[in-house]
Amino acid sequence: MPELPEVETVRASLAHALIGQRLETIELRRSDLRFPFPERFVERLSGRAVKAVTRRAKYLRIHLDSDEILVVHLGMTGRFILAPFEAGVPIAGRGEIVGTYTHESGRLPQHDHVVLRTSGGTVVTYNDPRRFGYMLLLDAATIESHAVFRLLGVEPLGPGLEASALSERAAGRRTDLKAFLMDQRNIAGLGNIYVCEALFRASLSPKRKARTLAGRGGCPNDRSVRLLVAIREVLEEAVAAGGSTLRDYRKPDGSSGAFQERHDVYDREGERCRRPDCSGTIRRMTQAGRSTFYCPSCQK
Repeated sequence: MPELPEVETVRASLAHALIGQRLETIELRRSDLRFPFPERFVERLSGRAVKAVTRRAKYLRIHLDSDEILVVHLGMTGRFILAPFEAGVPIAGRGEIVGTYTHESGRLPQHDHVVLRTSGGTVVTYNDPRRFGYMLLLDAATIESHAVFRLLGVEPLGPGLEASALSERAAGRRTDLKAFLMDQRNIAGLGNIYVCEALFRASLSPKRKARTLAGRGGCPNDRSVRLLVAIREVLEEAVAAGGSTLRDYRKPDGSSGAFQERHDVYDREGERCRRPDCSGTIRRMTQAGRSTFYCPSCQK
């Protein structure tokens, strides 16, 4: 499943292609993805101009001049294909992949479920082999109160994530630190890869209790400060690198994401720790059904 840096990479691609353009035609090739499409989906999108493309956690948000927002969750295999329109040429499934995270499946036209044509002549195709993604159309004025967004925590790359906010959330919590960070109600958008990497950089064990991020009265301590710095660093580096290649992720220009080459622990089970003063070996364990990679020697 794409994590925050991958979704941010897709957002940037869509912003370049869509902002200022009008959605001239919309074609639905099925009635649902993970969930049914919103009522009057084609009618509500047709003729609308795109004002902005933003991201909240792992959700893409396409802002329309109708004061509605098209919300897209990519699920496990959702991807966008952008292509110039050529009269008489079937574009669907044949355009260049300019921002994608897809389980290895090829670019089969039967997995093209939504096709948008813009006033600028770009065809935007949503392709999703497993159909775990979904789309919503929400009122911009009330979107933050919608069930999808109202419980989301602070954005890890936004100004709201401070050591004090992290420690206040963690104070008294007996859950493992890994589970605490993966809980979208605490920090929105963090996923398995980057939690493992941030914990390594902060020298914190994924098995440590979340409450140890807080000092007396829930005040920040050295651990929460280190972790905050590590979270921001690893996400910023991953966004700049275009995300991680896990099986099949691709950057906006179609090339592989590069951050996987910098993974210190993720998917490195049995390899030596990369920290210069550590002779430990990377281990893998399962937490809440997800693989956790860490160094037991230097992550305490």
